[in-house]
Amino acid sequence: MKKLEILFVILTVVITSCGDGERITGNPEYSAEKEKNIRKYNLEIEKEQSETRSVCDTLALEEYVINHYPAGTYLLSMNKTSVYGIPKKAVIYYKDKCSRIQYILACIVKSKECERFIEPSNVIGYNASFINLDSSKLGTALFYLTLFECNRDESFRKVWEKIIPSQGGFNNIKLKRWRAKNITYVAANFSDGIISGHRDYNYFFTDGIENEPHLLETYNGISHRRTLANVDNDMYPDYYEYRFFHNSRTISIRDSIPFHWDNKKHLYITDVNKNWFRKY
Repeated sequence: MKKLEILFVILTVVITSCGDGERITGNPEYSAEKEKNIRKYNLEIEKEQSETRSVCDTLALEEYVINHYPAGTYLLSMNKTSVYGIPKKAVIYYKDKCSRIQYILACIVKSKECERFIEPSNVIGYNASFINLDSSKLGTALFYLTLFECNRDESFRKVWEKIIPSQGGFNNIKLKRWRAKNITYVAANFSDGIISGHRDYNYFFTDGIENEPHLLETYNGISHRRTLANVDNDMYPDYYEYRFFHNSRTISIRDSIPFHWDNKKHLYITDVNKNWFRKY
């Protein structure tokens, strides 16, 4: 009985201590100190090899993430478009025409507390879209679209961050415009091997760039499809969700269901069935 009590105390200490983000093991994938030291060392090498620098560039932003975020948090790179290509950082520089403020939209990935630190290479690209089915302990990735402001003293201010509801398969982020209402939005593209296609998490600046954006998901696979639409002609984007017919020879579209945003319920609903709703 005493052995069980001692074991319970040890487990309690381990569980409560992991909440502060500091791992005590010596392995880099668990040690906050070693993980940060390695990244700082690699960043210094990148700085030395960089021929040109600019105010609030990606190296400066990467240094900000290392210094101001918990260990295991990374500024993501986009998926390579060719075998020998050099991946670009997942950032978009956006200058406001009126205020002349320089904004930076960035894709940040964090490691879930009490688990090993994730490795960025394990969450990028098609193979990483199966990470939820992987039985190995690769850690849990939490993706965020984050808006930073570049200050006059070359420092950064985090304006907002919005979670991206995916855990792997990241490809890129792109700045786009919804022509129906002339609204700018950011599309975060992820591969999805399960549907043999991809998903876009679209963040619409319906209330200006400094306010949290509105999330809408679209996707396209062999027998899965959701497309952007303007169903009820308000300022919020809508979509059509398609249903498919399957047989042993073909897959064909059966019909499409319009979903529109209910600003009171904060849900996507459809008139086809009052019990059907979506969060984004």
